[in-house]
Amino acid sequence: MLGNLQRGIFREAGHSLRHFSGRREPVERGHQHLKLHIGQPRTTDREAATLTFCEHRWDRSLAFGETVFPCPRPGSAPMLLWLLLILAPGRQPAGALPKALLLLKPPWSTAFKGETVTLFCKDHHSLAWEYVSWYHNETPLRKQSGKLQISKSGHYRCKTQRSSLSDPVHVQFLSDWLVLQASHPAFERDKVVLRCRGKEEEDIMERTYYKNEEKIRSSYNSDIIVYPAFNDDSTYHCTASGTYILGGSWTETSRPLKIQVQELFPSPVLTASPSWPIEGSPMTLTCETWLPPQTSHTRLQFCFFKEHQALGAGWSNSPELQIPTTWSEGAASYWCQARTVIPRILKTSPRSQIRVHRVPVSDVNLETQPPVGQLIEGEDLVLICSVAAGTGTVTFSWHREGSERSLGRKTQNALSAELRIASVREQDAGRYYCAADNMDGPVLSKRIRITLRVPVSPPVLTIRRPRSQAVEGDVVELHCEAQRGSPPILYRFYHEDVPLGSSSAPSGGEASLNLSLTAEHSGNYSCEANNSLGVQRSKMVSLSITVPVSHPVLTLNPDVAQAMVGDVLELRCEAQRGSPPILYWFYHEDVILGNTSAPFGGGASFNLSLTTEHSGNYSCGADNGLGAQSSKMVSLNITGLSKNKVTHITVGVIGCLLSMLGLAATAALVGRFRTQRKSGAIPRNIGSVPGPDPPTQALHGPPSLSRPALMELQPLYSNAHSPRTHQKGEEPAIVYSEVKRADPDDPARQDREEATEGYENVPCASLALDH
Repeated sequence: MLGNLQRGIFREAGHSLRHFSGRREPVERGHQHLKLHIGQPRTTDREAATLTFCEHRWDRSLAFGETVFPCPRPGSAPMLLWLLLILAPGRQPAGALPKALLLLKPPWSTAFKGETVTLFCKDHHSLAWEYVSWYHNETPLRKQSGKLQISKSGHYRCKTQRSSLSDPVHVQFLSDWLVLQASHPAFERDKVVLRCRGKEEEDIMERTYYKNEEKIRSSYNSDIIVYPAFNDDSTYHCTASGTYILGGSWTETSRPLKIQVQELFPSPVLTASPSWPIEGSPMTLTCETWLPPQTSHTRLQFCFFKEHQALGAGWSNSPELQIPTTWSEGAASYWCQARTVIPRILKTSPRSQIRVHRVPVSDVNLETQPPVGQLIEGEDLVLICSVAAGTGTVTFSWHREGSERSLGRKTQNALSAELRIASVREQDAGRYYCAADNMDGPVLSKRIRITLRVPVSPPVLTIRRPRSQAVEGDVVELHCEAQRGSPPILYRFYHEDVPLGSSSAPSGGEASLNLSLTAEHSGNYSCEANNSLGVQRSKMVSLSITVPVSHPVLTLNPDVAQAMVGDVLELRCEAQRGSPPILYWFYHEDVILGNTSAPFGGGASFNLSLTTEHSGNYSCGADNGLGAQSSKMVSLNITGLSKNKVTHITVGVIGCLLSMLGLAATAALVGRFRTQRKSGAIPRNIGSVPGPDPPTQALHGPPSLSRPALMELQPLYSNAHSPRTHQKGEEPAIVYSEVKRADPDDPARQDREEATEGYENVPCASLALDH
């Protein structure tokens, strides 16, 4: 009963991992690889716990170097059993079909004789079910279905219509009682399941695993997991032990097993496209490696190096690196690295010597900025030297004819270079050229002539006149000249900022403008020069126009044709035009009377006290140093009396008349008084009436009849004083006149007296004339 129990336990513990699952991954066209993800074998919970423990222990052993293996069983004869897995993949030609993948079910390459193993062929799409070519020890089999059951040991391969020949798988069928099986396939740093299997699992009570004759671990009913390294030369075997029913124990030992671990990916190989790059052209570096289809879940990273310097941005997911421009520096060593992140596997490619072909420079050309003919003095000149072809490091130099030293030199990895000359001057004009050299000798460009357009300098204005003093009517020449400036130059002339005209100088130099002067042309003059590179204005030049005097006009004040002796006459002479100062001369019958100056222009006056000799023709002359001008003659007649004397005479005459009227009235009154006395009509005492009263009564009221008679009888006298002021020490002359009055009752007598003016002995007028 104990044996049956033991056998049951061993049966439960001896379940094999026979199931697998797979899913297809898309093909990476850049590498022409078929990728297939192979699922892990399914295990029970007990087996999973055991595997986890083993993994942990194995990881710890690898980390601390504490791996202990049991000694081999004494007397056992180790027999090396090779488990041939998928051969290490080689480089796949570009454009070739991806390899087929050969799978086992159950996934063990070692089995007991009498058992069968089913082979499946898978291409990069899916499992193939028809048109499959099978090979046994390189011999084609007639079977063409998608699966093949085998029971013979040997190397098996397959091929589909959409794939190339798979890597060989070695399957062995053994007649031993105990075998050690390893899971298929196995990759570096990947886990490998070791299974110790006996023909009668129920009799096994303990399994022990060994590596290189050293015990790894003992297990009652479980598999173990190991992580063999790539090219690991270790050998593995296992032992199984049990007890007999009647007592005692037994032990069985498997054949040694050497696991050949496949590389997860081969060492990369660096390739360059093009393989013989031309300097200056782009180049693509490719780090070529691949992953087996069943490890498509693994991701690779790549890094490229030139000598000891990393290129690009460092690690990237792309196996290619684009170099935009290559330069020849002799043969350079290039290499690359590929790595996985989990697990950490790093592999380096062999170094590749890549030589870049250098192209000599050709078609050297020199250009300027700004273009030829548009360079303005004071601007920066940029000389651009370029080559149409040429690779590598190019040395550019710039030169000017007549100068032994170069203007500048630059060495750079480019097909063009610039040289800047700051603030060019007129002396920088000349013929320029450049040279380019990339170690094959300098090549010269054509020569170009550099000319400068010079902005005009401030012009200078000069006024050329026929005499030292500009006179109205003269023709003057306004001369404007800019000492510097590229032609053509346009000159403009201004008078008080008002344009007068313009003149062009097509070849540069000066320009002139003729101007006929008038009085209005006095003022400030300037000129302007413009050659489209800027406008410059000259300084102001003042010009004073001297105007000759015009014919003056003589006027008399008062303006009469006849004057009297003693009058004061103002002679006014004025020239309407003429530059000051003006000197005026006054003439009487061409005899100079005098002169007067007008320092600010205008007219001038001369006063003359008239005498009888001043009658005649008067004129005046004006002179401002540019020629004298005479006025027209003005005639003046001088009479014997002056206006003042006429006034005096008038006053005298009026006084005389009043005196005469008073005398006449007195005489009339006296005569009438006498007549009335003779007739006795007037009382005696009438003579006592005061003299002045009768005239007053006569003015204020009608006179009585007796008073006129009395006045006629008494003659009345008055005196008239001369209006002329008497001389010192002389008495004023008195002239008495008698007034004759006619009888109002005698009209005939009255008429006679009016005819004779009614005066006698009136010397007043003569007295006045004497003054």
